[in-house]
Amino acid sequence: MIKNFTKTGCILLLLALAFAGKSVSAQDDPIDKKVDSVLSKMTLDEKIGQLNQYNGDWEATGPVTKDVGNKLDEIRKGRVGAVLNIMGSAHTKIFQDAAMQSRMKIPLLFGQDVIHGYRITFPIPLAEACSWDTDAIEKAERIAATEAAASGINWTFAPMVDIARDPRWGRVMEGAGEDPYLGSLIAAARVRGFQGNGLGNTDAVMACAKHFAAYGAAIGGRDYNSVDMSLHTLWEYYLPPFKAAADAGVATFMNSFNDLNGTPATGSVYLQREVLKRKWNFKGFVVSDWGSIGEMIPHGYAKDNAEAALIAMTAGNDMDMESRSYINNLAKLVADNKVSFTLIDDAVSRILRKKFEMGLFDDPYRFINPGREKSALNLPENQDAAKDMAHKSMVLLKNDHQILPLSKQLKIVALIGPLVKAKKELKGFWSLDVDKNEDIPSLMDALQKQNPQTQYLFSYGCNINDQSKAGFADAVATAQKAEVVIMAMGEAPDMTGEAKSKSNIHLPGVQEELIKAVVETGKPVVVILMSGRPMIFNWTADHAPAILYAWWLGSQGGNAMADVLYGAYNPSGKLPITFPRTEGQIPIYYNHLNTGRPAASDNDVNYKSAYIDLPNSPKYAFGYGLSYTHFDYVDDEPFYTTTAIKDNENLSISFTLKNTGKYAGEETVQLYIRDLVAQPLRPVKELKDFRKVYLQAGESRRVSFNITRDMLSFYNDNLEYTTQPGEFQVMIGSASDDIRLKRTFELTN
Repeated sequence: MIKNFTKTGCILLLLALAFAGKSVSAQDDPIDKKVDSVLSKMTLDEKIGQLNQYNGDWEATGPVTKDVGNKLDEIRKGRVGAVLNIMGSAHTKIFQDAAMQSRMKIPLLFGQDVIHGYRITFPIPLAEACSWDTDAIEKAERIAATEAAASGINWTFAPMVDIARDPRWGRVMEGAGEDPYLGSLIAAARVRGFQGNGLGNTDAVMACAKHFAAYGAAIGGRDYNSVDMSLHTLWEYYLPPFKAAADAGVATFMNSFNDLNGTPATGSVYLQREVLKRKWNFKGFVVSDWGSIGEMIPHGYAKDNAEAALIAMTAGNDMDMESRSYINNLAKLVADNKVSFTLIDDAVSRILRKKFEMGLFDDPYRFINPGREKSALNLPENQDAAKDMAHKSMVLLKNDHQILPLSKQLKIVALIGPLVKAKKELKGFWSLDVDKNEDIPSLMDALQKQNPQTQYLFSYGCNINDQSKAGFADAVATAQKAEVVIMAMGEAPDMTGEAKSKSNIHLPGVQEELIKAVVETGKPVVVILMSGRPMIFNWTADHAPAILYAWWLGSQGGNAMADVLYGAYNPSGKLPITFPRTEGQIPIYYNHLNTGRPAASDNDVNYKSAYIDLPNSPKYAFGYGLSYTHFDYVDDEPFYTTTAIKDNENLSISFTLKNTGKYAGEETVQLYIRDLVAQPLRPVKELKDFRKVYLQAGESRRVSFNITRDMLSFYNDNLEYTTQPGEFQVMIGSASDDIRLKRTFELTN
């Protein structure tokens, strides 16, 4: 049990200094003056009410408290600052009306998990990360924000920017994978997309960077589990996407369920006050995850809700989502001189500021407009954008004998598998049912529409996750009648997402046995895999002629898959996360450190850092992804103009990329750097830049990169971001394990 806080006095001093400085700057900041004016009129109970968030009536992601009572009456009493899971202008108006009946008439915030689309569902975030296209990702969030804001929502609990190296973790689907550089670019793009040109616009919603911090490193990939890591690892790999979101102006942060090195993130002074609010100068507010303040009790970190409220408030958690710890305990904690008015006022001021920035004090109903809601949802051009995003999200893993793209002259094609006719399932986890699952073509629907001259034969084959092989005989017979077989296999959407961790991430049920039975017919087989995580499918990877990893692609998934299969779109996706050969390799990631006994190859196992029963290498590496065409990296001169640069200089490098295939296509050229000697150790390679280059068949283009000091910098043992002179290796290629060009250069003092 925690008796007191040694840092509380220091925190109060810092806050007092901040408020003293604020009183001067407020003369120049009209919003600060407005916040101070409202704050001065509020009672303590009303202030605490602003720190309280209730669930509405959508599916909860945690236990719903039983003593909520009449929520509208609580709002009328000024005891609620925000609600979540209320959608639609008619519904949100009822709640905002109640807020306008309170004494202070402070408008509510309406939050929602708009994770990958609102009315139109886009691919899951991990799939979108395969595009390596930050402009397209930003556009997807721009559309999601426009639709959500037209429906009364002004706050989304996204983006999730957690680095994830463990595909057993169900929430891997919500992020951008394992790399801090790519993850940082995507985090900033999502924030820009959600918040648009500014929070004062009615097509923008507040973004929320989550889960702060290191939630993706849960031990064993088990959701909500502990995280044990060095501060160096935290700063080097797990914090950069959060810093990128903060630098992009994200309005809010959400802390995480896990403990980090023994301290629950919700109660972490280090994360919330020292890093976020002091070092990064974050001016927004921090919301807890669902009930996480109260969950410090089962953690064993607080004895009861009163102590949990004290810990969370002292640590810098501004708003309480659904635990009722603040609303039930803060007033007494203030009366007992355990929580100061300074702490309360700081938290309330942060929330009020965002409400002013959103324009809610000027017009509490500015996001509640039935006319705009009717006109802004499900626009044809936005469906086109969803299809474009789905195109870019697919990764071609294998294409032996150039089976793909398929000829439109095929007369009979067999469609086999439990996901051939899937519609709702294409949306994946964390999708909203605003569309009532209308206008979602299945893969079979899309193929029949695009190529009505082809006869498509269907066989279910098996269910997703049971052991019955009763449908195998029909599937084999169906395959034998066809010229080509397309198999749609994978997970059910509820197999990934929050609280969906798995110890076994193999292709579920008897699906791989079905694939084997069909492949053994000798027919050309294309396997499409749909999932929210990297799966293990070794037999399929080794024997199926063609494999397309389609993830969960959203509303336009069926149409997008059909486009890729028949060549209307040439796949260009690259993996943002490593695919293991087996669960025993996890965690496995490309940017690992070397050991004193590194294995030179997969066969080098004698007294080396290696397994004796399988290769060290993954099944599919970070950055991997094929195309229907082929790209040559031409090692022409000059590659670079110098081999040594000073600390304040940049190094320009260039080479020629040539499309040597017969299809136009896009290559994602990846630049990796290795610091060959450094203290502390540096990874064997780190992604530092990339270029997306579209070339017609036979076309060549010069591709250039500029290596800057920041690309060579890292955190030293004192957590200082610095560079060290020495030799560096630059690697350029098509994937982290497919390096085409390699050079060294020196950084001098």
